[in-house]
Amino acid sequence: STSLCFLHQNPTNATMGAYKYLEELWRKKQSDVLRFLLRVRAWEYRQLPKIYRCTKPTRTDKAHRLGYKAKEGYCVYRVAVRRGGRKRPNHKGMVFGKPKHQGINELKFNRNLQSVAEERIGRRAGNLRVLNSYWVNQDATYKFFEVILVDVQHKTVRVDPKINWLCNPVHKHRECRGLTSAGRKARGFRKGGHRANNRIGGSSFAAWKRRNNLSLRRYR
Repeated sequence: STSLCFLHQNPTNATMGAYKYLEELWRKKQSDVLRFLLRVRAWEYRQLPKIYRCTKPTRTDKAHRLGYKAKEGYCVYRVAVRRGGRKRPNHKGMVFGKPKHQGINELKFNRNLQSVAEERIGRRAGNLRVLNSYWVNQDATYKFFEVILVDVQHKTVRVDPKINWLCNPVHKHRECRGLTSAGRKARGFRKGGHRANNRIGGSSFAAWKRRNNLSLRRYR
């Protein structure tokens, strides 16, 4: 009891909580423990469907940091996305145009694979809203992400002031419009200062359009 009182008076001397241990474990992905776990789990995930409903999140600490709650209205899906670039789907690789556009193989998709995973489960589960997602595993062929989804029709969600902002109709299919964390990263919103010049005005297209259109307003 004396030691407990000491810890209570000096919270800085308290030991780490369980979530902190989990966080440190997942931070060292090259450790023997995690390398073995990831290798075994990657095999398991490959045998399962590409979109799979999880009974609970694999990374409990990460899921809770991103807004997950272990209560009604919340669920987690694991999505496998094939790795690699985006080959242009032209028949026999023939582009009937200028040489500039004849590239087929070395093209990259503009968004990251995590946002692709969110979009796929968002289309499959149309009645749920995508809250966030995180990386869980990868192998030579796939990347696996777990996506947190919320049932906005559920009363538990609608009366909770911490999450009922997601019930507003403006958040329908937010994953398809680049409003989730992974989507915002693909749009360049992780950068600030002079590195963010290409998205001034809301997006890279808006920035380009403003700089390439001459506007001569009568009343200015």
